[in-house]
Amino acid sequence: MSIPSTLVSCAAVIDGTGADRRIADVRLADGLIAEIAEPGSLVPRSDETSVDAEGLVLCPGFIDMHAHSDLHLLTRPEHAPKLSQGVTTELLGQDGLSYAPVTDVTLPVIREKIAGWNGDPEDFAVDWRTVAEYLDRLDAPDEAGRRIAANAAYLVPQGTVRAAVVGFDDRPATDAEIATMRAMVAAAMEQGAVGLSSGLTYTPGMYASSAELEQLCAEVAVHGGFYAPHHRSYGHGALAAYAEMIELSRRSGCALHLSHATMNFAENAGRAPELLEMIDAALDDGVDITLDTYPYLPGATTLAAMLPSWSTAGSADDALARLEDPRTRARIRHALEVEGSDGCHGVPMEWDALEISSVQDPALAECVGRTIAELAASADREPFDVFCEILTADRLGTGILQHVGHEENVQTIMTHRVHTGGSDGLLHGDRPHPRAWGTFPRYLGRYCRDLGLLTLEEMIHHLTGRPAARLRLVGRGTVSLGSAADLVLFDPEAVEARATFDEPRRPAAGIHSVYVNGVLSWRRGHPTGDRAGRALRRTEKGTESRD
Repeated sequence: MSIPSTLVSCAAVIDGTGADRRIADVRLADGLIAEIAEPGSLVPRSDETSVDAEGLVLCPGFIDMHAHSDLHLLTRPEHAPKLSQGVTTELLGQDGLSYAPVTDVTLPVIREKIAGWNGDPEDFAVDWRTVAEYLDRLDAPDEAGRRIAANAAYLVPQGTVRAAVVGFDDRPATDAEIATMRAMVAAAMEQGAVGLSSGLTYTPGMYASSAELEQLCAEVAVHGGFYAPHHRSYGHGALAAYAEMIELSRRSGCALHLSHATMNFAENAGRAPELLEMIDAALDDGVDITLDTYPYLPGATTLAAMLPSWSTAGSADDALARLEDPRTRARIRHALEVEGSDGCHGVPMEWDALEISSVQDPALAECVGRTIAELAASADREPFDVFCEILTADRLGTGILQHVGHEENVQTIMTHRVHTGGSDGLLHGDRPHPRAWGTFPRYLGRYCRDLGLLTLEEMIHHLTGRPAARLRLVGRGTVSLGSAADLVLFDPEAVEARATFDEPRRPAAGIHSVYVNGVLSWRRGHPTGDRAGRALRRTEKGTESRD
């Protein structure tokens, strides 16, 4: 694909470093930022597009530090959810479960386990097995020479690795198995992964001990990567779960990036300062920590994730058989409603907090948008019975919103010195969480412009330069000479998230243009059809594309 030259004139350039804005002309050529000059000093060439950007901000493209676009980038190549909000780079392989590295045995189970996150299209062939092959697939252009819509880096998913070596059962790994897993992580890092993720409330990753995780993190540290855990609890015991991850980073020497760093559920209301004090103390001791958040209250996951871990060991068929057995079903109910299952972060179930967002079985479509409590009341049934029936009918593939967040905590964590932005956006389903379409404009509009929590320069640094440094991106994340032309042009007075819980797929307002590697990919509310994203691979000198 040829990349036309573009001159953006008289833009308010916010460069992603936190520095003050300045008015400038910026020329894009050959996918790079070729010139930055005083406003009005650059003259349009006959062969380039000229954009009058007076009144608009030009900044680096936003970096989504927690994305679930692992299949969407390939199955929905226009990728409107992310381009529409100015995202030009995403970090995939999250929460310990994704599609590489896999075996012929583990792949079908993995696909089933995360169908509620990504769907599981029957007509889509996962024709790779290794991380290298997955990154190559992302890099492969279509017949028209178009590539993926945004750049993508990848984390090795620890649960997927454990499945390949230990299986899906709840048992300790042997020393030999840990050595094999460590070798798999090393191979994935050498193939271009930037770090390791875990989903420690999801099976089978949650079966790993801290000692087992330390071994894998030590390997990641050898390769200059970082560990991005979804840790063991965001509810009861959240602070202890964060402390475990910080101590794991300290012992292994591996940099730590805390995924969707929230303090949810009623018992954690107002406790964000306690988390930040813990992080600050570790930072002062030299522990390398960053974190990401999304600017919303509800979370999103699968309905099956609420189950106690012991009940979901093995395959989907194994879990469904336990739901059908009366004695086991009674034990599950007690864990959910009385004890608080580990799948629900140790908090007893609040059925009115679980809203169905997606289903695999079309016969269940009427459940979407309704809570378990509402569905039970309308049928004069027990919520637990409705919960089990939906899981069974949908083969565990149901997606949910979980309404458990606290605004004070969200705002407090958002302003921290190591904060970055991550949508945690699930793109599958009839009513996905609006964060999939609205995270970054919501940061800019509601929290920056309207509430004034950070200056625009500070907020853009949180969303661009800081995550670029964590990913060790080579020549990305700032507006500087010679950097990749991953850029967003937006109206700071008009930018806002328009996606809502009722209409979650509405594109943002105020996003004028989005450039990915110098190619205009989104303009005035619509994709252009031109796509120039790249797989970004870890190398010895940093994370970069392979052209």
